[in-house]
Amino acid sequence: MSNELVSIDSIGTLTSEQYRNLSDVPPELEWLANITNLKTRRFYKSDVGEFVAFTGLKNSAALRTVGRSHVIAWRKDMQTRSLGAATIRRKLSALSSLFDYLCEGNAVLGNPVDGVKRPASNNNEGSTPALGDAQVRRLLEAPPPDTLKGVRDRAILATLLYHGIRREELCLLRLRDVQSCQGVMHFRVHGKRDKFRFVPVHPMALRLIGEYLEMGKHGAAVSHESLDSPLFRPVANNRTGTLDKHLDPGSIYRNIVMKYAKLTGIAAEAVGVCVHSMQATAARNALSNEADIAKVQEWLGHANVSTTRLYDRRKTRPEDSPTFHVRY
Repeated sequence: MSNELVSIDSIGTLTSEQYRNLSDVPPELEWLANITNLKTRRFYKSDVGEFVAFTGLKNSAALRTVGRSHVIAWRKDMQTRSLGAATIRRKLSALSSLFDYLCEGNAVLGNPVDGVKRPASNNNEGSTPALGDAQVRRLLEAPPPDTLKGVRDRAILATLLYHGIRREELCLLRLRDVQSCQGVMHFRVHGKRDKFRFVPVHPMALRLIGEYLEMGKHGAAVSHESLDSPLFRPVANNRTGTLDKHLDPGSIYRNIVMKYAKLTGIAAEAVGVCVHSMQATAARNALSNEADIAKVQEWLGHANVSTTRLYDRRKTRPEDSPTFHVRY
């Protein structure tokens, strides 16, 4: 099975060769090309590729021979390798998505993933570690206030922690995406599934962003600089020398979140820090302070409120435990 997507020139009429090539595209590549989210596409491509390697399939026609027993054997192999329940569910979902697409095109007779039991999920509580209030304050105060990088990093941390947006969404913010709506400044956030949502900007974050733009000198010069320029930019680029570019989500985690988490000792504490900790922290803090869960769902850009409930710890606060109501 080929791992490459067929690419064509989108301008002009198809040539005869291009037409023939597209007619020969295997349905599994059509399925992959139809996934618009690049991150999901990358994960699903890897997951299905892993199944293909496990079963030793050689071509598209071999997909017709896959049965439920093959999928169960793959699930058992993943469990033997001690993969997490969420990872196994995602991999099975990827394979199921492929076979659903093949079923629609009559390429296979049925979906062999149907009926295969998936690892149970903890629907009552998410596993993503969140920070406490004192830790958040330490993290926000960690970047130096007298350097451009420090001021930028404070603004980035505040944007993540006060608004619950993802690293990818932060990196895509442009100058024009900070705009007034009904007298209140909002972020216009480009979220998953190419959906946009408007998130009011917290006063603390707005102040820090203003300080960063003033020091960085790329916020006020809109008369000669496009409003499509990135809101948060590199402070140095030794490779190309170009500063007018979007940041990389990976660098947000490695060079900002983890850097200051280690500097302040947060990373060494029992709570831990992961790539989703900033969003989990914002969500749990908002819910703990009586934010409406439906509003939090919209705020985070979740398609289903069940995902938002994973961040809701109001019923599991240690201080509310019967333990502390026992009297002898």
